[in-house]
Amino acid sequence: MTQRAYLQEIRDAKRIVIKVGTSTLSHKNGHLNLHRIDLLVRQISDLANKGKEILLVTSGAVGAGLSKMKRTERPQSIPEKQAFAAIGQGILLHIYEKMFSEYNQTVAQVLLTKENSIDYRQYMNTRNALLTLLSLGVIPIINENDVVAIDELKIGDNDTLSAIVSVIVDADLLILLSDIDGLYDKNPHQHADANLIPYIEEITPQIEEMGGGAGTKMGTGGMLTKLKAAKIAISSGVNMIIANGEKQDVLMHIAMGQDIGTIFKARKTHLARRKSWLAFGKQTSGSIIVDSGCADALKNSGASILAAGIVSCLGDFVAGDTVRVLAPNGEEIARGAVNYDSATIQIIKGHQTSEFPQLFSGKIYEEVIHRNNMVLIS
Repeated sequence: MTQRAYLQEIRDAKRIVIKVGTSTLSHKNGHLNLHRIDLLVRQISDLANKGKEILLVTSGAVGAGLSKMKRTERPQSIPEKQAFAAIGQGILLHIYEKMFSEYNQTVAQVLLTKENSIDYRQYMNTRNALLTLLSLGVIPIINENDVVAIDELKIGDNDTLSAIVSVIVDADLLILLSDIDGLYDKNPHQHADANLIPYIEEITPQIEEMGGGAGTKMGTGGMLTKLKAAKIAISSGVNMIIANGEKQDVLMHIAMGQDIGTIFKARKTHLARRKSWLAFGKQTSGSIIVDSGCADALKNSGASILAAGIVSCLGDFVAGDTVRVLAPNGEEIARGAVNYDSATIQIIKGHQTSEFPQLFSGKIYEEVIHRNNMVLIS
């Protein structure tokens, strides 16, 4: 695809999820940057006036709580994080509500946890609620419900949350606003000769190595979480851009199709809704490692996974659970629902289906994971 075609798709995007991080919303001392928030709100309002459907995934609740309590360092313990999020959540929403109302926009607060995506009924309820808000011309302001979420049900970072939201609502574009211009071939803070990568069509292990480490002291999401978000988005048919939220009118320039940041190109076809949930909503319970021949068959033709191509499995899972499918080098290449539990897979791995009756008793399936219950990740 040509550069012009890439940018045309971005310009034509109708439904857009925008994620803004703590580093973009806050001063270096951790207090909210009201001027920058106002500029962000103005741009989003203008995009809404143009007929775009906007969902805003925002960090800043903990930062707002820290500011209120005159603290500058992020708390380390979970109870403290939850306490400051509880203090700051209302403050942050009040700021957004006041600023958006100045531009005649209505907003609604939506707090999510991973539980809203791992249960299919909750997944669909979340989807219906968000789409109804959009149909009413409302801008949903979304954050993880840090106040009550426990570790097992935490999404953990807003990059991933925004990608999951983009899948739930079938977004056309996901924009991650950060404190960096995009993905570089090396850390630009440490290497003056670092080059910005403008377009990425496939997230290879080499691309992941460029992700670097954690972000600023006030934020929790480094480039690695953005690449994780990109995997989710592009596998589900959503284009994604990483751009610098500190650049003037960055959202307007992106919407006009200007060459800004790093564009991650979506796959051509959207996943079926159930497959999107299977891949990126439902919690994974373990992993299956396949041999190189099986990995190639998956990548080239999306074939079902047979026991003969399985090398080993990790974790303790039961039939029907969702597992990660890993290539020999550890690269995640697919996710799917297994027909056998982990103990049985350890017995049948490397064997032909015809051998199963001699190996175990019970119902026999030809496939360990059927292609209809699997989605490719890379």
